[in-house]
This record gives sequence, C-alpha cells and structure tokens, in this order.
Amino acid sequence: MADLTGIGIWSGELRYGEPADIADSAAELESLGYSALWIPDVGGPVFEALDRLLDATSSITVATGILNIWRHTPAEASEWWNALEDERRRRVMLGLGVSHGPLIGESWGRPIATMDAFLDGLDAGGVPAQHRCLAALGPKMLELASRRSSGAHPYLVTPEHTARARAVLGGAGLYVEQGVVVDTDPDRARDTARAALEHYCNLPNYVNNWKRLGFTDDDVATRSDRLVDALIVWGDSDAISARIDAHRRAGADHVCIQVIAADTNARREAWRALAPR
Repeated sequence: MADLTGIGIWSGELRYGEPADIADSAAELESLGYSALWIPDVGGPVFEALDRLLDATSSITVATGILNIWRHTPAEASEWWNALEDERRRRVMLGLGVSHGPLIGESWGRPIATMDAFLDGLDAGGVPAQHRCLAALGPKMLELASRRSSGAHPYLVTPEHTARARAVLGGAGLYVEQGVVVDTDPDRARDTARAALEHYCNLPNYVNNWKRLGFTDDDVATRSDRLVDALIVWGDSDAISARIDAHRRAGADHVCIQVIAADTNARREAWRALAPR
C-alpha cells in the first residue's frame, strides 16, 4: 500500500510547470523527507504527469488530488494502472473526485451514484481499493470512501472537519490538504490567502461544507478573516506546524500542505523551511 503518513506536498506546480523543473522539485521534495506529492487534475493528461513524478523519484508516494471522474473513464485509469511495474504501483494513490456542477456543466449528475459506478469500473479493471481514495467532504461521500477505498482526501477543511470525518471513516485513511502562507504580517498574509480562496467561494460543495462547520453566508460573501484564518494557516513555521498537529490530533493520518506564494522561488523556499528533515 502507498505510504500516506507524515507530511506531503500538494502542488499545481508539480503538474503544470516545466518538465525539467518538475523533476528537479520532485527529487528535492523526496530528499527533504516529504512522504507524498499530490497534483490536481484540471486539463491535460494526468497520467503523463504521474509518470513524470514517478520517473523523478524512487520512494515517495505520488497521488492525484484529485482525478476528475467526469474527465476520465475507469477503463483509462485501469489501463494506466495495469501497465505500471509493481514497484511503481506501490507508490501510487489515485485520489478521485466528482468536481463541481458549475465546472462540469450539463453532464453533471448524481455525485454518489456516479462515484459508485466509477469505483465499480476500477474494480473490474483491477485497480485495488487500497490504492484509491475519495475527495470527500459530506457524510455520504465519506461513508462511501470508508467502504470502497483506502479513505478520504478532504480539501479546504478545518481540524473540526477532520474530527468529524474521522468519526465517519472509522479506521479508513484520512489524508487532509492544508493551505499555508509563510508570512507573519497579518494583513499581507490574509490578502494572499483571500485571493487563493476566491475561486472556491463560488463552488457549492465547498460553501455547503463550510456552512456545516458553522460559517455563514456573510463569511463567504466577504471572505471574512474568520473564514480565511480557519481554512488557510499563515505565519511562521511554528504556527503552520501547530495547525498540522491540530489535524493529526483530530484524526488525520497524513497532511499535505499547499504552499500559497507569489512565485516558484517563494514556494520552493517554503517547502525547504517546512520540510520534515
């Protein structure tokens, strides 16, 4: 089974950057002691991106956060999986998600039923349940994750949500994404975090989940400090470590940090500053 303990990195840069830069970053992150590399799936060949990360590393887990099940078929995922060497399969976690109605459009359908059917296809194609997880926020998707995969990969959540997810998942894995801004200036850090949240504040799945956690329509509409501080941790390495520890105490098996910064150099500096080693 893929190793999903410790701290990982969630990064669009590892998916969409220049191939040589991606390879260099992946190798460095592995050497720094991170346990997993998570990449998003918004356009382009995701399996090629996974192969690139596997080529550049030797032991770290490579994961999708997430593979969009409206953009791929179980047959495509199974064909890629079955072509992998055993050593590479051991290092793969396919995070699967239903995305969002406003992004998918007319083909959007019933999320739970669609995910269930996709998992049936992966079963038929030979992709083991222990090498897949679900982007789950609400209790129904969390329950499905506990039954039909290794666990859940929640995104843009709080330690309180982590505790609620753990209660639903039982002993299944819980792999939490946490956005971070390495900046001790409150106004500047919140501005950076607020800009990163802008897109997500228009997506119902996230907004509904925040409301279940007690945030209000006004929090979302104004991108309040309360909402920003809860979802994205900012400050020095001690403040960021404290938030990671809060997720762990709440039941997370693995926390993958997404560094929010203005440019590649700033992100790389943050990866080094926050590294497990």
